[in-house]
Amino acid sequence: MGKSIRIYLPNDTVAGIRHAEIANWTGQALACPRSLFSELREWPEVQRPGVYILFGVNDETGAEIAYIGEAEVLADRLHSHLSGKEFWSELVSFSSKDENLTKAHVRYLEARLVVMAGEVNRYQLENNQTPALPALPRADRDAMEEFLAFAKTLLGVLGHRLLDPLVVRRNVIDSQNTALDKHTPTPAAKVLEPSSVFHLRVSGLHAKAVWTEEGMVVLEGSDAALKPASSLTGGAVALRQMMIASGVLESLNEKLIFRRDHMFKTPSQAAGIVTGYSINGRDNWKLDDGTTFKQYFESGLDLI
Repeated sequence: MGKSIRIYLPNDTVAGIRHAEIANWTGQALACPRSLFSELREWPEVQRPGVYILFGVNDETGAEIAYIGEAEVLADRLHSHLSGKEFWSELVSFSSKDENLTKAHVRYLEARLVVMAGEVNRYQLENNQTPALPALPRADRDAMEEFLAFAKTLLGVLGHRLLDPLVVRRNVIDSQNTALDKHTPTPAAKVLEPSSVFHLRVSGLHAKAVWTEEGMVVLEGSDAALKPASSLTGGAVALRQMMIASGVLESLNEKLIFRRDHMFKTPSQAAGIVTGYSINGRDNWKLDDGTTFKQYFESGLDLI
């Protein structure tokens, strides 16, 4: 089902403070660059309990990083992070318009957000440990899970897909259905099926990938060449080095191995990282039956 989302820009710019809400939801989100926090601090929406996420980039590896926290008074806790944490450049906070979130509620939200973000593994989390999940009455727990579903949507709209898996596999859907209470619906998600997996086999390397609405996701366990060839572009060489530094690629038995799923913007970018040289990914990524990515794409079939 569709959602109606409203975003208010008090500074008349998308680079400033943004207040976001979803129709018929009591929650609200605020996104704010670090440079404008002094202005945000006066807002009543951050003078109450809530959860927040600090976003930044690792200067050494170029990896996106995040820190998740909670507070009884958001403004006070966030102010402490101006001097306590140097990495972040933007924050997103969530609170309730009806002021019904309690300390136990925001502790639950924080614990679940840390787990969810860790499972997705898009960002490097700066949290040193996973907070304990507080016990809540069944009704409150279900209400917080609903709150998280809306928060996930707004995070994506505000430019941070912290909670969106690159690819959702069938066994993940099954485990979620088992683990969640029967009254808590599993959100719709794209499921990776064997027929949608593309393969790249060259020079003893074998990589698997799937095409999503964001790009080409090379799957965990795929091979990559140990060293790049001279034909690989400087940008691709730098990307490989960043992926090695951040732990996405790891050396094993005279080649590199993908230690987790990784998304590339195009099939050729993915193929170049895998092979170590410039290569046309649209012609070389193939299904089990030999159909190339280009042929499958031009057939008009759903690639996901």
